[in-house]
Amino acid sequence: MKAIDIKKLTKYYGRSKGIIDVSFSIDEGEIFGFIGPNGAGKSTTIRTLLNLIYPTSGSASIFGKDIVKDTEDIRRMIGYLPSEVHYYDDMRSKDLLSYSAAFYKKDCTKRITELAERLDLDLNKKIEDLSFGNRKKVGIIQALLHEPKLLILDEPTSGLDPLMQNIFFELLEEENKKGVTIFFSSHVLSEVQKMCGRVAIIKDGKLIKVESIENLTGNHFKNVTIAFKAADSDIDIDGIIKKEKKGNELKLLYKGESDKLIAELSRHQLKDLLIEEPTLEEIFLHYYE
Repeated sequence: MKAIDIKKLTKYYGRSKGIIDVSFSIDEGEIFGFIGPNGAGKSTTIRTLLNLIYPTSGSASIFGKDIVKDTEDIRRMIGYLPSEVHYYDDMRSKDLLSYSAAFYKKDCTKRITELAERLDLDLNKKIEDLSFGNRKKVGIIQALLHEPKLLILDEPTSGLDPLMQNIFFELLEEENKKGVTIFFSSHVLSEVQKMCGRVAIIKDGKLIKVESIENLTGNHFKNVTIAFKAADSDIDIDGIIKKEKKGNELKLLYKGESDKLIAELSRHQLKDLLIEEPTLEEIFLHYYE
């Protein structure tokens, strides 16, 4: 069964477009990345999935249940961490989390205590006395306390210091090993590359690519740095996505057959040659240019 299955999901805000014909699916147990800059449609997709806003057209299901008709059942199975967390300022963290746990009709006291210790959060402090980073920790615990089958995370690391980010990623890996599916929406591409097996790239409300991280960074694209002996040397073959020449050095983002590249290079005298995998960020920028 698919953890998430989205078909031609569309949301308009009046005449303004939010998302248009977004379609992809996420397998149960997968860590799936959803990337794009602010305003690309990531949060709109998530909020529509959660039935916080109503779709204009299209459909989606979570573990086979319709996002509109079966909202109550779905919410028991998922943990959601929004990009910005807003709570009642005069409540203590532990009271807020106990209140949240009551919706799931289970005793989450032990789980809350364990997570607070891992994240170094003082549960007795009022929300108004917490920093932005500590409020984010409350949000993380709230998303995890009922041991959901699916985690939906929208820009989850904003506000967390590097040490706490590492602890958070450890928690996610532990949950995933238990079989939890993770939908990880972010514009921090290094995090997506580290955590996710596949990724969807969204631009201006439209999905432009769904691919495995391995294929995106490995099989199709190459960073090529060539040092020629002659300054006027150059190459021009199909598959060159981006080219930057400086003196004797030529830098390429290349998407094509390695044999053709090597054959072309053999026609020139080289001082040095470096071929390496590009980062997800370099590939992402290519899709956005």
